[in-house]
Amino acid sequence: MKKTWSSSLLGLFLSITLILTLLSSTLPSVHAQGTSFGFYARTCPNVETIVRSTVQSHFQSDPTVAPALLRMHFHDCFVQGCDASILINGPNSEKSAFPNRLLRGFDVIDDAKSKLEAACAGVVSCADIIALAARDSVALTNGAGWPVPLGRRDGTVSLASDTNNLPAFTDSIQVQVQKFADKGLNTQDLVTLVGGHTIGTAACQFFSYRLYNFSNTTATGADPTIDPAFVTQLRALCPQNGDGSRRVALDTGSQDTFDDSYYRNLQNGRGVLESDQKLWTDPATRDIARRYSGTIRGLLGLRFDVEFARSMVKMSNVGVKSGSQGEIRTVCTAVN
Repeated sequence: MKKTWSSSLLGLFLSITLILTLLSSTLPSVHAQGTSFGFYARTCPNVETIVRSTVQSHFQSDPTVAPALLRMHFHDCFVQGCDASILINGPNSEKSAFPNRLLRGFDVIDDAKSKLEAACAGVVSCADIIALAARDSVALTNGAGWPVPLGRRDGTVSLASDTNNLPAFTDSIQVQVQKFADKGLNTQDLVTLVGGHTIGTAACQFFSYRLYNFSNTTATGADPTIDPAFVTQLRALCPQNGDGSRRVALDTGSQDTFDDSYYRNLQNGRGVLESDQKLWTDPATRDIARRYSGTIRGLLGLRFDVEFARSMVKMSNVGVKSGSQGEIRTVCTAVN
């Protein structure tokens, strides 16, 4: 958070140099999906600079926009593919659906689109803007950047009913794994991408039941997978029948920094969302989470920054529209 943009930019350059090499195994699938690195090199060479400066400007006045943009990219890709269908306005659009009602950051995308239309009209898709903004949000919160393959086109369909298969905070690991598999993402991608919760917050209404509704299981009435000391802390923030809209950090002690402390919190029973804590308690995902938590080092360990970049590139190519598919919207909130 205190890092200057210039130092963030240097870090972004250095991390991209490293991660581009480590991403080599994903490049064939990237090109197969119709996206590529340097897609706008001739048609809009300043696209990344324009998006980055726009995200930076909004971030400086409201740092909470970073996790919001990252979440937006995730929600977009899991419905109709990464085609910016999440941006379309309408009474029955994806944006209006219950899982998306608390999404934010749409003004950032609109701002970037306006600037890009002035620089190179009709060239850059809203879908690519979302993908770039998500990457830049991670870099601004001291995370590692990664090269983003571009060339997505914007979808023309956005239905609230299609959001039913978005991962939910009460999902079992089995259900989460299946939802990711349906998008061509494996169990490691699941554990890695949910690690994006290292930045941001959740409203009390989405987890307070874990603090009070387990009287048949524990003497305290709290979910037994939560650290007792953490229960006390969370109850102070989210009293029973209190303000359900109050927001609490998903990564206690490090909510503004993109790092691997999220997994150590899971190890210590300090996962806020039920679906998050299950990453540690379920044998199907625990070993992967342990490899990110720092308890396993060396060749058997995993570098969260590198693997997050790899999984983000993979996710950002889910259901991509290219060639004659879709369109390049003039305004992100409506089809042409």
